Amino acid sequence: MSVRILRHGSLRILAVLLAVLGGLLITATPSQAAPSKVLNYQFQWQENYYYCGPAATRIALTGRGQYYSQNYIAGQLGTTTNGTNSAADTTRVLNSLGRTGFYETKWIPGNMATPAEISRLRWDLVYDIDRNYPIVANVVGTAVDTDGDAHSYPGGHYLAVVGYSNDGASAKLADPADANGYGWYWMETTRLAHWIAARGYSA
Repeated sequence: MSVRILRHGSLRILAVLLAVLGGLLITATPSQAAPSKVLNYQFQWQENYYYCGPAATRIALTGRGQYYSQNYIAGQLGTTTNGTNSAADTTRVLNSLGRTGFYETKWIPGNMATPAEISRLRWDLVYDIDRNYPIVANVVGTAVDTDGDAHSYPGGHYLAVVGYSNDGASAKLADPADANGYGWYWMETTRLAHWIAARGYSA
């Protein structure tokens, strides 16, 4: 388990430890965070069927005021026609192109997220977005958004998380391959965590 001891402080450590030891879903959010926030970002549809990683990473970088082409980001990620290998690559490129050391890779290795992993994602969502850092998530399978629409990526997919509401209980996703044609939708954070299961995210 990766915990940002220096950056997040004792409250984050306490929340994660309570979740691990008690098996509880922690509903607390970082102190003084806004109950909801959506970042400004520049959206682009992915330019081909295997560019979801570059497109999602680009969306996240534009939220930080940095603009690169999808082709350039694909080169940095090592993206091929087989896609982008893992969230470790998006973390590396978000840090290198974003000129930061903020991002870490968080894994959800099981077939479903545990209560502790759901709590960690919710905490990361609020902590990062509140500080103007979008998240990039690697998802697989099918998940249903808050409008009841299903989004299915059986081979895996990358998208950006650009906002939260209800103290982190819901996440706004910028999806560069949204089949509904909007490019964004809201999803309960618990469902997002299960969607990430077997993969990881950069936060």
